[in-house]
Amino acid sequence: MARIYYYTVHERIWHWVQAAAIMLLMWTGLEIHHPQTWSLLGFQTATTLHNLLGFALIVNALLGLLYHVFTEEILQYVPQHKDFFDMAWKQAAYYLSGIFRGEPHPIEKDPDNKLNPLQKVTYLLILNLLLPAQLVTGLLIWGAQRWPQLTERLGGLVLLGTVHTLAAWGFAAFFLLHIYLATIGHTPLANIKAMLVGWEEQHHGAHKHASEAPRRRYGLSQVGRVEAPRTSTSQGDE
Repeated sequence: MARIYYYTVHERIWHWVQAAAIMLLMWTGLEIHHPQTWSLLGFQTATTLHNLLGFALIVNALLGLLYHVFTEEILQYVPQHKDFFDMAWKQAAYYLSGIFRGEPHPIEKDPDNKLNPLQKVTYLLILNLLLPAQLVTGLLIWGAQRWPQLTERLGGLVLLGTVHTLAAWGFAAFFLLHIYLATIGHTPLANIKAMLVGWEEQHHGAHKHASEAPRRRYGLSQVGRVEAPRTSTSQGDE
């Protein structure tokens, strides 16, 4: 079993800042919409925190976009394989039944292909539709008193609030699915640990592909680094 360096410090910070912001936004959003049921922070504090977190999410999204564009990691999210639909079907079949029968993963992961076809489609929808809809509607709701004419032109607070709420529930559904899928590695915490430390233990042959094609793009020279399989002694010490 070898360890491969998959996630840079920038990717991990971006991921966890985004995760924390979205979780807190969902909680404060519940307090804003249902203050009688959810009242841990109080309406005023929840509203202020919700607005601050919204701006933090916008900044984090822009920084993440710049990072992924300049390092070309954005290509990880673009479906490119000629057998994309066939591979997507195999991946769906694995999630629906194969995983419960202990079948091997149909698509081998490596540093140049971190995402399977279904993940690519999901993240394309999340990052290009759901996240922008959430950020834009949230910004317009926040600025309704500052730009009333713009708000009315775009459907008013009723429409903006509805879209914002639906997008929030979409994020909640994705969040639960994301947590579940994060636990289906070779151990329940393997994928989560990889996103914390950058290194992922690989039980298949992906380390061969990684060592054959090291990254040379800006800021990614360490991605694809392979640590030799550990001895039985070191494994026993873990």
